[in-house]
Amino acid sequence: MRAILIAILSAAASAVLLGACSTSPQSQPPASVEERKPGVGDTAKPVESGTITPVDVTRGPGGSALGPLKDPANILSQRSVYYDFDRFDVKDQYRGLVEAHAKYMRENPGARMLIQGNTDERGSREYNVSLGQRRSDGVKKMLVLLGVREGQVESVSLGEEKPQAEGRTEEAWARNRRSDLLHSGEF
Repeated sequence: MRAILIAILSAAASAVLLGACSTSPQSQPPASVEERKPGVGDTAKPVESGTITPVDVTRGPGGSALGPLKDPANILSQRSVYYDFDRFDVKDQYRGLVEAHAKYMRENPGARMLIQGNTDERGSREYNVSLGQRRSDGVKKMLVLLGVREGQVESVSLGEEKPQAEGRTEEAWARNRRSDLLHSGEF
């Protein structure tokens, strides 16, 4: 009985699909082309060649040779938030940095950011991936709370896979405990 019902439904569906495909398109008259002569009916004023100001896209606002993301004098060129051992909360000294990046992202709604959470080599691989994710998620949450659209920011964990410093010293470990903020075109 079930096989008969399936066969009937299949035949009905095929008939509907074939019926939909067999309709012929209705013919429409071709679009008309209007012939115009230059100067006839034009209401726009001609552009004077001396009034156009060239734009140098290689320079940032204010004429600096670098854009705000690459200018070493701009806080936006700083891309790392560092953490204490086994912690994922953003220290007060980095709040201004995150706020500056949030402002940039709000003013540039087409911009995208990738936050990479990193750890030092101590701890298991699973623990470090988890800690790196909490670090990147913490920065992302802070950006979203500061008005950045959530779709503009992605957070990932690299764990211990991308060290900034080699070695087994506290100085090297401190440089590796970080979140890196990468803007569009950098990832």
